[in-house]
Amino acid sequence: MRETLKVKFISALEKCRLNEDFNSKKEQKKISLLKNEHQSVQLLMRESSGVATRIISKVRVVSDLAGFITVRNVEQVYVPMAVGKGCGDGNYIATEPGLFPDLLTPLRYDNSAIIPPDQLRCLWIDIKPDEGAQGGVYPLKIELYSEDGGELYAEAAIDIEIIDAVLPETDRLYTQWFYVDCLADYYNVPVWSERHWQIIENFISSAAAGGINMILTPIFTVPLDTKVGGERPTAQLTVITVKNGEYIFGFDRLDRWIDMLLRHNIKKIEMSHLFTQWGAAHAPKIVANVNGKEQQIFGWQTDSCGEDYVKFLRAFLSALIPHLEQKGVKDMCCFHISDEPNVKHLDTYMKAKAGIADLLEGLSVIDALSDYNFYKTGAVSTPVPACDEIEPFIKGGVSPLWTYYCCVQSKEVPNRFVAMPSARNRIMGVLEYRYNVRGFLQWGFNFYYNRFSDTLINPFADNCGDYFVPAGDAFSVYPKADGTALDTIHFLVFKHSREDIRAFELLENLTSKEYVTDIINAGVGYDMTFKKYPTESDYILSLRERVNEEIKNHIEK
Repeated sequence: MRETLKVKFISALEKCRLNEDFNSKKEQKKISLLKNEHQSVQLLMRESSGVATRIISKVRVVSDLAGFITVRNVEQVYVPMAVGKGCGDGNYIATEPGLFPDLLTPLRYDNSAIIPPDQLRCLWIDIKPDEGAQGGVYPLKIELYSEDGGELYAEAAIDIEIIDAVLPETDRLYTQWFYVDCLADYYNVPVWSERHWQIIENFISSAAAGGINMILTPIFTVPLDTKVGGERPTAQLTVITVKNGEYIFGFDRLDRWIDMLLRHNIKKIEMSHLFTQWGAAHAPKIVANVNGKEQQIFGWQTDSCGEDYVKFLRAFLSALIPHLEQKGVKDMCCFHISDEPNVKHLDTYMKAKAGIADLLEGLSVIDALSDYNFYKTGAVSTPVPACDEIEPFIKGGVSPLWTYYCCVQSKEVPNRFVAMPSARNRIMGVLEYRYNVRGFLQWGFNFYYNRFSDTLINPFADNCGDYFVPAGDAFSVYPKADGTALDTIHFLVFKHSREDIRAFELLENLTSKEYVTDIINAGVGYDMTFKKYPTESDYILSLRERVNEEIKNHIEK
């Protein structure tokens, strides 16, 4: 073996920049997970010969679990904006522009890797057993072979314990807003063409694999991140015909969409907003066939409370809701009025909602808003406050309790910016469980536009939306040339936090909520909040090992 090539297993919570010290990264010797869980580790590599780039022609997985293991490259991405100026705190890897690890790509040249000299490089190893796996401890070894395949350059080993139990299904919801127009634009395909549908399903599959179980559904072109007077490309599932002043609605495309979501085990169909963002003052962009010609019939020129739009919405919902009931998915659906209203928008929001409130009675209606006084008016039954504004909602006993974060939540609270440590990302699961948060929303699964959706960006060159938001906020997956999605560290680490919640729920079923909460609080020394929580990776790793051991012990009793 080559002594100049150093390798060892490290936690998936480590982020390794190119110029860091190999010895500063703590070796991980064991990981445990349940039989249907997805967890990850990394293989850290450094070539110190200083002579040439090391070519690893074969990455060999040696384990009885090999069929459940995949290996990918961790790629560094350039981050032009780590956090907005003056918006950070002390819990960032760095706040200056630079290279950060995030993108996960398949191994090169059919199972090979490249290690430039004097740089830290990582392989990302996913462990995804299924319910047929047998419990027990399994050694895993990764072997790295020379360019001709004849010499073993280096190897590293770790023990994987499969706990003989399965994670339960959860009724907690997780949505990241899904943008079909971005996919059509990026891949230069017509909206709702067969190729577009294929690409959409590829990305839905990746969303579901990452733990997302609620999908934004564009019944109309989504009225999000669009400047007043501007517009996004038309991407409307509902087919509308205007005949003799009456509306005829076609739901074939919507039915196809719903069938696709059901194939991927999506639990909630999230209907796009019925009014514009930031105040509900106008109608979304809506097109229809009028006298044989497609044209826009509503948009920024439309008063949200005007007679014409209220008449349209009532006709639409009166057709849509019975259709959803007939299809057997009515109870799976939720609706939005307008995104992020505040007290100054209260009158407009209430008037807009009042025009259709009777039709939505008994259905789930949720909206992102962080003003507790707005919520107290009764305007929204299910508010989604930002995690830095959630405390009044917790104290007020709001149920079901939701939360979200976006570019603004950059101080104290958890988030998933690329420049943040992964522990700050994964801790969200602990806090959600601790405070019984039933739903989580994040606005950007695949937002490949700049601010106000004005221009398509190249996400491989610009992960900030033309200095719109910190890297990690606008999208969680990259668009691969073949129409599939490439995962990121920040997406999968958050997925691991979903697995943490399900493990807590399993232990709660075996014991009690208080029992699990005591384990979460053990050794912390204070009552955790969304602004005060353990920031160390070791806390999360130790907590999961403790919870897994408790699950094993209670099952074996």
